Amino acid sequence: MSAPTDPSQNADRVSTTLVVPGEQAMVALLGSSDQLLRVIENRLDSDVHVRGNEITITGSPADNATAVRLFEELLELIKSGQNLTPDSVSRAYSILTADTGERPAEVLSMNILSRRGKNIRPKTINQKRYVEAIDTHTITFGIGPAGTGKTYLAVAKAVQALLAKEVSRIILTRPAVEAGERLGFLPGTLFDKIDPYLRPLFDALHDMLDPDSLPRLMQTGTIEIAPLAYMRGRTLSNAFIILDEAQNTTPEQMKMFLTRLGFDSKVVVTGDVTQVDLPGEQRSGLRVVRDILGDIDDVYFGTLTSTDVVRHRLVSDIVDAYERYDQRAGNAPARAGKPRR
Repeated sequence: MSAPTDPSQNADRVSTTLVVPGEQAMVALLGSSDQLLRVIENRLDSDVHVRGNEITITGSPADNATAVRLFEELLELIKSGQNLTPDSVSRAYSILTADTGERPAEVLSMNILSRRGKNIRPKTINQKRYVEAIDTHTITFGIGPAGTGKTYLAVAKAVQALLAKEVSRIILTRPAVEAGERLGFLPGTLFDKIDPYLRPLFDALHDMLDPDSLPRLMQTGTIEIAPLAYMRGRTLSNAFIILDEAQNTTPEQMKMFLTRLGFDSKVVVTGDVTQVDLPGEQRSGLRVVRDILGDIDDVYFGTLTSTDVVRHRLVSDIVDAYERYDQRAGNAPARAGKPRR
């Protein structure tokens, strides 16, 4: 597919030619008005020149090898039916240069759910490992900052399991910290009281299910969304259970939740240890749970970082800036540690 040629001038630089099969593939690779080509050129250290269906890459042998691998991975994504975007090109380059042995085409083409014309996929290596851990473990912890997809991907896996009839219901819960989990003084029905706390879970479900079917599924109990206090005293079997915003649980609440686990169920716990809203000097159950359960089989702790943020690029910069500030101020929050399989 590619062949090195003699360098034109500098002995340290060589040229490699990549032949792209088909005009449509070339158009998809370069993007409208060469938009994707510019993203690729900004990422690569080699020079890139396109003529017809040939791409000539000039640079050091190592840089050229990276460029060729990037183009080949992008062509593989196109072949699988994906439409490339500037974001997917940048993520493919990041995965490729992370040198973890993961192929960008395999990471970015891993499909969790296709609903309403939208494909939900992991976009980073850590997200892929997190999703894979949910498949292979009974209890999975996804710990990381805002925007890393930890809750969204967990909900997608829950919907996937429900549609495949692997579970009979989905249970989504969060601690309602601001109301102290004493919601009776708020006006309206129970649904009205808890809606502000659980709205992010509703939003994720609306992305993945027919909006007309969601009220019916909730009415029949197939999907249940409730504050954490309502989990006490229950045994949750044949269910996919998600505890979101788990950093706002106390150690006692975390124990209470985890011991609700029944047969044929999966549990995913998500949270951000840098955003604890518990009042006073209360400890976060998410901060201590690894020390308690870290050696137990079938429990996975996955860590997502600012590199896994899939919101606006500024979110990643904001997360990093706050982390640097905490370190300078000497009040860095407890770290979640490395993933354990």
